[in-house]
Amino acid sequence: MGDQTQTISELLRSNFDDLTRAERQLANSLFENYPVSGLGSITTLAENAKVSTPTVARMVQKLGFKGYPEFQARLHQELEAKISDPIAKHDRWSETAPDTHILNRFAGSVMQNMRQTLAQIDVAEFDKVATLLADRERAVHIVGGRISRALADYMFTHMQVIRDDVTLITSNSNTWPHYVLNMKEGDVLVIFDIRRYERDILKLAHMAQNRGVQVILFTDQWSSPVSDVASFCFNCRIEVPSAWDSSVVLMFVVEAVIAAVQDQNWDDTKDRMQLLEELFDQTRLFRKFV
Repeated sequence: MGDQTQTISELLRSNFDDLTRAERQLANSLFENYPVSGLGSITTLAENAKVSTPTVARMVQKLGFKGYPEFQARLHQELEAKISDPIAKHDRWSETAPDTHILNRFAGSVMQNMRQTLAQIDVAEFDKVATLLADRERAVHIVGGRISRALADYMFTHMQVIRDDVTLITSNSNTWPHYVLNMKEGDVLVIFDIRRYERDILKLAHMAQNRGVQVILFTDQWSSPVSDVASFCFNCRIEVPSAWDSSVVLMFVVEAVIAAVQDQNWDDTKDRMQLLEELFDQTRLFRKFV
């Protein structure tokens, strides 16, 4: 039944170069409103993509499915997982939980998430993101959602030490037009948005894009709708045996990005760090042991 470790969108992207022209057209049609675009009949999907039904059948088999019903069943599972609330997520894990301690089950899930995420990250794309964030000619704006704003705050705290002109956008969406007003063409907007994707964040992404801002998205394996306007997208695995999604892999990628940005302009970053330490000494923020 296809590769169980990958979503269908990941399968399509990893096999895209091996698809025929018509199959690529079909894949792009699926991406437009994924996964809902694949929930209709095989005839409807073919008509929407302007391809033949045999093309749909062939592509489905190339992805490892026996037929369209099996392919569609996987899409239904993905959609259910994508929109699950915390209670539904907990119940789904509880039904199949192995008889081991939660520490072992949780650790196993996190390590599997890490392996799958790393396998999907394009190193060249990662380097482009680091270069973009290190470019001092561009202002950097960072925003997160109800839960993911903690990641946004963490990234902001480090980025503002590394370079200047970094802004953390507040969680109050009523003030976001004021932030967009200060965005300039070529600036960068870093967005954190995982399931259950927030409408206001998508609106912010569109407003920023209209200003010529490049969007970098940190999201889950199903992809936030913001991915449609993002220049770069990190799809991180988040499922663990819990009512809550895991931020471990997201944090790992964020810290790797921070380290890469820091290294690109280390001399300037070092000067900023030294000055910051002097300011800390003046305020006596940290306890001195010597």
